Amino acid sequence: METLRIGIVSISDRAFNKTYQDQGLPALKTWLSSAVLNPLEFVEHLIPDEQPLIEQTLIELSDNQKCPLILTTGGTGPYLRDVTPEATLAVADRVIPGFGEQMRQISLHFIPTAILSRQVGVIRGNSLILNLPGRPNAIAETLGGVKDEQGKQVIHGIFASVPICVDAVGGPLVETNPDVCKSVRPK
Repeated sequence: METLRIGIVSISDRAFNKTYQDQGLPALKTWLSSAVLNPLEFVEHLIPDEQPLIEQTLIELSDNQKCPLILTTGGTGPYLRDVTPEATLAVADRVIPGFGEQMRQISLHFIPTAILSRQVGVIRGNSLILNLPGRPNAIAETLGGVKDEQGKQVIHGIFASVPICVDAVGGPLVETNPDVCKSVRPK
Protein backbone atom coordinates (compact mmCIF):
# COMPACT_ATOMS: atom_id res chain seq x y z
CA MET A 1 0.00 0.00 0.00
CA GLU A 2 1.13 3.48 -0.85
CA THR A 3 1.85 5.94 1.97
CA LEU A 4 -0.88 8.52 2.58
CA ARG A 5 0.54 11.96 3.32
CA ILE A 6 -1.93 13.91 5.44
CA GLY A 7 -1.71 17.58 6.36
CA ILE A 8 -3.20 18.16 9.80
CA VAL A 9 -3.73 21.68 11.10
CA SER A 10 -4.94 22.63 14.56
CA ILE A 11 -6.23 26.20 14.57
CA SER A 12 -6.47 27.72 18.03
CA ASP A 13 -5.21 30.97 19.51
CA ARG A 14 -5.14 29.48 23.01
CA ALA A 15 -3.31 26.28 22.08
CA PHE A 16 -0.86 28.22 19.92
CA ASN A 17 -0.17 30.60 22.83
CA LYS A 18 0.15 27.61 25.20
CA THR A 19 -2.81 28.68 27.34
CA TYR A 20 -3.74 24.99 27.13
CA GLN A 21 -2.32 21.94 25.42
CA ASP A 22 -3.50 21.26 21.88
CA GLN A 23 -5.75 18.22 21.70
CA GLY A 24 -6.73 18.45 18.02
CA LEU A 25 -3.55 17.11 16.44
CA PRO A 26 -3.27 14.09 18.78
CA ALA A 27 -6.98 13.30 18.28
CA LEU A 28 -6.60 13.39 14.49
CA LYS A 29 -3.50 11.20 14.56
CA THR A 30 -5.07 8.67 16.92
CA TRP A 31 -8.28 8.28 14.89
CA LEU A 32 -6.54 8.19 11.51
CA SER A 33 -3.96 5.67 12.72
CA SER A 34 -6.76 3.32 13.80
CA ALA A 35 -8.91 3.82 10.69
CA VAL A 36 -6.43 3.89 7.79
CA LEU A 37 -4.47 0.77 6.85
CA ASN A 38 -2.01 2.59 4.58
CA PRO A 39 1.27 3.79 6.08
CA LEU A 40 0.66 7.38 7.20
CA GLU A 41 2.88 10.44 7.05
CA PHE A 42 1.61 13.48 8.94
CA VAL A 43 2.60 17.06 8.17
CA GLU A 44 1.52 18.94 11.30
CA HIS A 45 0.84 22.60 12.02
CA LEU A 46 -0.46 24.35 15.14
CA ILE A 47 -1.42 27.91 14.24
CA PRO A 48 -3.51 30.80 15.61
CA ASP A 49 -6.89 31.92 14.27
CA GLU A 50 -5.46 34.25 11.63
CA GLN A 51 -7.06 33.98 8.19
CA PRO A 52 -3.95 34.88 6.13
CA LEU A 53 -1.87 32.33 8.06
CA ILE A 54 -4.53 29.63 7.68
CA GLU A 55 -4.70 30.30 3.93
CA GLN A 56 -0.90 30.23 3.64
CA THR A 57 -0.71 26.95 5.58
CA LEU A 58 -3.38 25.27 3.44
CA ILE A 59 -1.68 26.43 0.24
CA GLU A 60 1.69 25.13 1.52
CA LEU A 61 0.22 21.72 2.40
CA SER A 62 -1.59 21.42 -0.93
CA ASP A 63 0.77 22.98 -3.45
CA ASN A 64 4.22 22.38 -1.94
CA GLN A 65 3.86 19.46 0.48
CA LYS A 66 1.54 17.65 -1.98
CA CYS A 67 -0.83 16.31 0.71
CA PRO A 68 -3.83 14.69 -1.01
CA LEU A 69 -5.73 14.99 2.29
CA ILE A 70 -5.67 18.02 4.60
CA LEU A 71 -7.70 18.08 7.81
CA THR A 72 -8.14 21.16 9.97
CA THR A 73 -9.54 21.22 13.47
CA GLY A 74 -10.95 24.27 15.22
CA GLY A 75 -12.07 27.73 14.21
CA THR A 76 -15.41 26.71 12.69
CA GLY A 77 -17.84 28.24 15.19
CA PRO A 78 -19.73 31.55 15.11
CA TYR A 79 -17.17 33.54 17.12
CA LEU A 80 -15.46 36.49 15.45
CA ARG A 81 -12.03 34.81 15.59
CA ASP A 82 -13.38 31.60 13.96
CA VAL A 83 -12.24 32.10 10.37
CA THR A 84 -11.20 28.60 9.28
CA PRO A 85 -14.10 28.19 6.79
CA GLU A 86 -13.43 31.60 5.25
CA ALA A 87 -9.74 30.76 4.81
CA THR A 88 -10.56 27.35 3.36
CA LEU A 89 -13.07 28.76 0.88
CA ALA A 90 -10.59 31.48 -0.13
CA VAL A 91 -8.06 28.86 -1.32
CA ALA A 92 -10.59 26.41 -2.81
CA ASP A 93 -10.96 25.49 -6.45
CA ARG A 94 -14.23 23.63 -5.81
CA VAL A 95 -16.60 23.20 -2.89
CA ILE A 96 -18.10 19.83 -1.91
CA PRO A 97 -21.13 20.88 0.19
CA GLY A 98 -22.01 17.33 1.26
CA PHE A 99 -19.07 17.15 3.66
CA GLY A 100 -20.27 20.14 5.70
CA GLU A 101 -23.86 18.92 5.59
CA GLN A 102 -22.87 15.46 6.85
CA MET A 103 -20.63 16.85 9.60
CA ARG A 104 -23.51 18.92 10.95
CA GLN A 105 -25.92 15.97 10.70
CA ILE A 106 -23.55 13.82 12.76
CA SER A 107 -22.92 16.53 15.35
CA LEU A 108 -26.64 17.32 15.69
CA HIS A 109 -27.09 13.74 16.90
CA PHE A 110 -24.99 14.70 19.95
CA ILE A 111 -25.51 18.42 20.54
CA PRO A 112 -28.15 20.95 19.38
CA THR A 113 -25.62 23.77 18.97
CA ALA A 114 -24.12 21.89 16.00
CA ILE A 115 -26.30 24.09 13.82
CA LEU A 116 -23.76 26.83 14.57
CA SER A 117 -20.86 24.89 13.05
CA ARG A 118 -19.59 26.10 9.70
CA GLN A 119 -17.30 23.29 8.53
CA VAL A 120 -16.67 23.00 4.80
CA GLY A 121 -15.11 20.50 2.44
CA VAL A 122 -13.23 21.69 -0.63
CA ILE A 123 -10.81 20.64 -3.32
CA ARG A 124 -7.69 22.64 -4.07
CA GLY A 125 -5.67 21.19 -6.94
CA ASN A 126 -4.90 17.61 -5.93
CA SER A 127 -5.95 18.01 -2.30
CA LEU A 128 -9.15 17.39 -0.38
CA ILE A 129 -9.41 19.88 2.50
CA LEU A 130 -11.90 19.25 5.33
CA ASN A 131 -12.66 21.44 8.36
CA LEU A 132 -13.39 19.37 11.46
CA PRO A 133 -14.66 20.48 14.87
CA GLY A 134 -12.14 21.23 17.60
CA ARG A 135 -13.07 18.82 20.43
CA PRO A 136 -11.38 15.37 20.30
CA ASN A 137 -14.62 13.42 20.76
CA ALA A 138 -16.33 15.53 18.06
CA ILE A 139 -13.41 14.82 15.70
CA ALA A 140 -13.86 11.06 16.17
CA GLU A 141 -17.66 11.30 15.85
CA THR A 142 -17.45 13.38 12.67
CA LEU A 143 -14.93 11.08 11.01
CA GLY A 144 -16.45 7.78 12.17
CA GLY A 145 -20.16 8.58 12.39
CA VAL A 146 -22.83 7.42 14.79
CA LYS A 147 -23.25 3.79 15.83
CA ASP A 148 -25.93 2.22 18.00
CA GLU A 149 -25.26 0.14 21.14
CA GLN A 150 -24.69 -2.97 18.99
CA GLY A 151 -22.11 -1.19 16.84
CA LYS A 152 -24.39 -0.87 13.79
CA GLN A 153 -23.81 2.30 11.74
CA VAL A 154 -26.71 4.74 12.21
CA ILE A 155 -25.16 7.76 10.46
CA HIS A 156 -22.08 7.40 8.26
CA GLY A 157 -19.04 9.41 9.21
CA ILE A 158 -17.47 11.62 6.59
CA PHE A 159 -14.39 9.41 6.31
CA ALA A 160 -16.49 6.75 4.55
CA SER A 161 -16.35 9.02 1.47
CA VAL A 162 -12.80 10.31 1.89
CA PRO A 163 -10.96 7.45 0.11
CA ILE A 164 -12.93 7.83 -3.12
CA CYS A 165 -12.47 11.60 -3.03
CA VAL A 166 -8.71 11.28 -2.39
CA ASP A 167 -8.60 8.92 -5.39
CA ALA A 168 -10.59 11.42 -7.47
CA VAL A 169 -8.07 14.21 -6.80
CA GLY A 170 -5.13 11.97 -7.78
CA GLY A 171 -4.09 10.64 -4.39
CA PRO A 172 -3.25 7.06 -3.45
CA LEU A 173 -5.74 4.24 -2.98
CA VAL A 174 -6.74 4.53 0.67
CA GLU A 175 -7.67 1.34 2.51
CA THR A 176 -9.60 1.56 5.76
CA ASN A 177 -10.05 -0.71 8.76
CA PRO A 178 -13.70 -1.80 8.42
CA ASP A 179 -14.01 -2.17 12.20
CA VAL A 180 -13.43 1.58 12.50
CA CYS A 181 -14.70 2.97 9.18
CA LYS A 182 -15.99 1.21 6.11
CA SER A 183 -15.11 3.25 3.07
CA VAL A 184 -17.57 3.36 0.20
CA ARG A 185 -16.49 2.89 -3.41
CA PRO A 186 -18.79 2.49 -6.40
CA LYS A 187 -18.71 -0.91 -8.09
